[in-house]
Amino acid sequence: MTTPSITDPSQVLVKVRATSVNPLDCQIRRGDYASLFDLPIITGHDISGEVVAVGEAVKNWLPGDKVYYSPRFGGTGSYAEYHLTDESSLSRMPDNLSYEEAAAVPLVGGTVWEILVVRAKLKKGDTILILGGAGGVGTLAIQVAKSLGAFVYTTGQSILHEKLQNLGADVVIDHHRKNYIEEIQAYTNGKGVDVIIDTVGGSTLSDGPHALTNYGRIVTLVDIAQPQNLIHAWEKNATYHFVFTRQSRDELYNITRLIESGHVKPIIDSIYPIEEVKNAHQRIEYAMRDRPLFGKIVLSF
Repeated sequence: MTTPSITDPSQVLVKVRATSVNPLDCQIRRGDYASLFDLPIITGHDISGEVVAVGEAVKNWLPGDKVYYSPRFGGTGSYAEYHLTDESSLSRMPDNLSYEEAAAVPLVGGTVWEILVVRAKLKKGDTILILGGAGGVGTLAIQVAKSLGAFVYTTGQSILHEKLQNLGADVVIDHHRKNYIEEIQAYTNGKGVDVIIDTVGGSTLSDGPHALTNYGRIVTLVDIAQPQNLIHAWEKNATYHFVFTRQSRDELYNITRLIESGHVKPIIDSIYPIEEVKNAHQRIEYAMRDRPLFGKIVLSF
């Protein structure tokens, strides 16, 4: 391939060492966001790699620096050998991570900080229910929530319970065998939890308030098209937050500190060579039909 050339003094050229697969990548490929992304497009929203060249105005980065970040929406994605970006996008890669581990962090890392701290305002002593604890967002959210001092409930298949508990989940509910609302009501003596994080969709927005305490918060990452009956949210004085994943170097910086201090580690389900990107996408799309997904799917160069 032709290596991109720096055309702006604030640009940095990065050699991509690893990237990852996000549900967003699969959705873009299917054309779900046609109004935001013109196809065909090089997709991919996580990069770990090393700086190979810098523009003349770049002061904070040198060739050889290890970096990780999420490419900006609308531009060239991470499924490429090289990536050209503005220096303001870059974050220093944690010293205690491999390229593959680092590639599992940027997009979900910024997202998790956004949903837990910025939106839900999670604090020490809060109770939180993370729906879908085994996914890329869920596995990181459990760890960050525990680092913030919360009591963590999550849902996951029974085969994954031990792994989810090892991440810090205090209670794991098998949503295939039990009703999570009834379980939360039982565990909290009818009070409910302070925060619900929704990564699964369905009827969560309408059902969630039954597991929520008064003045609780629900944060969803799922684009839900069907109507939802929110009468029970009104009864609970609930607050809803709708989050479309975005890139934020400041939020990733906070995740970096937790990684370097040992409070958080990226969880990798599987690693594919970049040539097998099709298989990697199928892994995430058919996870429920095959073996359950646990963590992120990484693509290595």
